[in-house]
Amino acid sequence: MNFSDSFFNRVEKKTNVNKNTILELAKKLQDSDLKNEGTLREVIHELSMMTGKEVSKEKENKIIEAVVNDNVPKDIDKLI
Repeated sequence: MNFSDSFFNRVEKKTNVNKNTILELAKKLQDSDLKNEGTLREVIHELSMMTGKEVSKEKENKIIEAVVNDNVPKDIDKLI
């Protein structure tokens, strides 16, 4: 998937996370098992720290359930 600079600019504006940090995280995630609950919790925690936004335990559980059950939108551009 090839993302344009405008995509990264929108993400950075919304999250205060720059393009290089996003790309580093994406590279790390490529080698991760995203169906593993422990891995997902680590990723959620890392994203929470990067963005400075707290994620409640309830919301964390909902995110994990959505990812494990493949209920995540495939068009990421619509999420931004």
